[in-house]
Amino acid sequence: MLLPYIKKVSSELAFQIQRCYNFEMKKIILASMVLVAVGWSSVALAECPQAYPLFRIERSKNKHIVQYDICVSENGDVSSPEPVRVYWLLENGRRRDLNFIQAMLAYGIDSQEKLGENRYRMALVALKERKIVVEKSPAGYRAIALISGEESILEKAYVKSEERFLGLPKVIYVDLFGRNLRTDVPVTERIIP
Repeated sequence: MLLPYIKKVSSELAFQIQRCYNFEMKKIILASMVLVAVGWSSVALAECPQAYPLFRIERSKNKHIVQYDICVSENGDVSSPEPVRVYWLLENGRRRDLNFIQAMLAYGIDSQEKLGENRYRMALVALKERKIVVEKSPAGYRAIALISGEESILEKAYVKSEERFLGLPKVIYVDLFGRNLRTDVPVTERIIP
């Protein structure tokens, strides 16, 4: 959707800032980057007729949750080429869009590819190598990923991190939680970056 365009515009603007020697021009370019980021956040949570929760990310930093849902039409089928939506669920129950940096570097969706009717493959920005297949099931929609080497229904991830200089966290580990697709037995896996 907009993600490839935003990445391209951001990298072009960053290049222009490096080449620019005029302070006023730098201010204009920086303001443009802010407008792109604000525009990104306003479309990230576009309304959809019906959404099914897929999985969430909990964090050691606070109780805010990153939630991933699939947006479907009123008949329950996927109509969008990029149907998975991601947003914050705050401690007080309110929703908020990811900001530009969170979407591009941490919790955003890197790619979504249609595999068939009501079936998609997606990759998260932070775990590009760990593909997730989203598919329709009799109970709704589910996210399927390899957890401990077994195809499993991904329910949640937990990110343990420590604050570092400049406020950028260092990830200590990521725990994945789900249920084995064949046996329905709970499964977990710890990923250490």
